[in-house]
Amino acid sequence: MRRETELIRKTLEGDAEAFGELVRAHQDRLYTSLVHYFGNEADALDVVQDAFVQALQKLPRFEQQSSFYTWLYRIAFNLASNRVRRRRREREILADHAPPRDAAEPASRRLERDETIEQVRAALAGIPDPYRSVIVLRELDGADYATIAQILDIEVGTVRSRLHRARAMLKESLLRQVHDEPES
Repeated sequence: MRRETELIRKTLEGDAEAFGELVRAHQDRLYTSLVHYFGNEADALDVVQDAFVQALQKLPRFEQQSSFYTWLYRIAFNLASNRVRRRRREREILADHAPPRDAAEPASRRLERDETIEQVRAALAGIPDPYRSVIVLRELDGADYATIAQILDIEVGTVRSRLHRARAMLKESLLRQVHDEPES
């Protein structure tokens, strides 16, 4: 934490390399969480880049009451939520439908694993954003309840209830997928 505080101070003094160190320290973990959140790498990469740009712009207002990591994640997940809402509105306006799933039968374990991953991503995508954010942060990023509460600016009790509901929604969605798919 002391090193992070020093890097923030140097960044505010105009040291670009110091901000580069902050980026390197957090970009991979943030990117991985956002890939899980979006289900694709392109959106995750865009949001990671936007989050670091916003963090640099807002850094003079960062009060350091939480870790830089928590503050950055909050920025990123706000951007991600906005992107999801914007896309949802665009789909509604254009009445655009997702492309059909690949009908090819799995030929190996790798294909089965990829199919399972795709089913989980599809199930995650169908969960409303407040619940998806919590489950991604907890189950895929490993964040504790207090950190999730800080990132999403909600109470720990709300984290617990949303996580419980998110798990139930995920399970329900996955069970629906299993029962709706025709057998090979």
